[in-house]
Amino acid sequence: MSRGRLIAVASCLAGAGLTAYAVTRVWAVRVEQRPGLPDLRTEQTGADAQPWLIGLAVMALAGTGALLATRGLARRLLGVLLVLAGVGVVVGAILARAALDPGAAGLAGSAWPVACVVGGAAVAAGGALAARHGHLWAAMSSRYERRPAVPVERTTTSAETREFWDALDRGDDPTAR
Repeated sequence: MSRGRLIAVASCLAGAGLTAYAVTRVWAVRVEQRPGLPDLRTEQTGADAQPWLIGLAVMALAGTGALLATRGLARRLLGVLLVLAGVGVVVGAILARAALDPGAAGLAGSAWPVACVVGGAAVAAGGALAARHGHLWAAMSSRYERRPAVPVERTTTSAETREFWDALDRGDDPTAR
């Protein structure tokens, strides 16, 4: 695997994985004081704030696998799609973080959104690399591609075939000749 392709695939894979993990962590905790009762603690993840972030992370994971299977223009278009997904993750994480008050979440209220932004940036960088240089990378082996059917010549005539069947009917082995 070429170095550029390896970097693009690793970047997209790591970025999508980091995004998928970070968006499912707790970004904000709201504690409601209730007199005479235990405090009511409500946790909110990044996926709660922006549900489509997890979808973009999964799409980036699938796109990473597709980078290996495509070639030429399709790979370049897939790179553009990955750039858009990465930018979408970055924008979504920033919007989700801006809308949330971390409250009692502490440092995690800021760390997971930042990790999500880093993951989105990694996906976008890998996608940009694929969009720019993807058409130059080697494709999967041609052994998996469909080939046109080659007409097969008949080597035996119907009379010869009939002779073989007649020999079998007599109890002779026609392959022993």
